[in-house]
Amino acid sequence: MTAFLLATALVALAEMGDKTQLLAFLLAARFRQPVPIVLGILVATLVNHAFAGAIGVWITQLIGKNIMQWVLGLSFIIMGAWILIPDKIDEDEQLNNARFGVFGTTVIAFFLAEMGDKTQIATVALSAKYAQEFIWVILGTTCGMMLANVPAVYLGNHFAKKLPIRLIHGVAAAIFIVIGVIILTNNTLL
Repeated sequence: MTAFLLATALVALAEMGDKTQLLAFLLAARFRQPVPIVLGILVATLVNHAFAGAIGVWITQLIGKNIMQWVLGLSFIIMGAWILIPDKIDEDEQLNNARFGVFGTTVIAFFLAEMGDKTQIATVALSAKYAQEFIWVILGTTCGMMLANVPAVYLGNHFAKKLPIRLIHGVAAAIFIVIGVIILTNNTLL
């Protein structure tokens, strides 16, 4: 259950102001159909994060515990720094697939936007750390994505402008960095 709660919290915080959250705003403004957008986000996230989680588990089996400790610790620290870099999205690039309908466009756009994104990399790292609870990691990261993006779909840019995004990014970055340092200095976490 720790894996689920940690994954949910970390991804929800990391997703604030992320390019996929910006994409949720764009999709909501363009299509004004929240239900297929939310369902598209859910499907894209589950598929993308299941793939990322499987890679995390595979990496754990591939390399030894000592190397994994360093990889995980440094990954979390790098993720913490990466969170502080604001994301941008090019509307034309992400919404070209409108011919697939609202749901299909959302699935395609979210899946592609999430490739190599902070939350996907976090899913790989968390799945590597919690390989035995990999399903809980996937459910947690998906829940975190939904917690951040469903309000974006329903409340749009008005809601986003009222959130202290810099503060949220700072808190998320600090949490990632602290976890990274703990992993690097404590052999019992792995």
